[in-house]
Amino acid sequence: MDIETISAGEIDRYIFDKSYLLVDVREPVEYRRMHIRGAVCIPYKYLLERIRGLGQTVPILYCDRGGLSMQAARDLQEHGYRAISVVGGIQAYRGRYLEHRS
Repeated sequence: MDIETISAGEIDRYIFDKSYLLVDVREPVEYRRMHIRGAVCIPYKYLLERIRGLGQTVPILYCDRGGLSMQAARDLQEHGYRAISVVGGIQAYRGRYLEHRS
């Protein structure tokens, strides 16, 4: 079963598309330190129980480097959901919507 992926450079085209939701699967402390504008923080350990609330919205998952979001996408796919993982995670993102604490 292939996991759907996008590159970090493709994130910006999905940020304002209501059909998708950018989901940071890292812990809240990591999210607060640095995240992509518009993303919601749903830690990996809570993802399966909270995903039902998305309805038809497709989650685009990212983490630090891409490994955890890939696993999360695999888990969701095994439960019948469509999910997209960001290759390289937030560390590969160079777009204009990066928000971080100074």
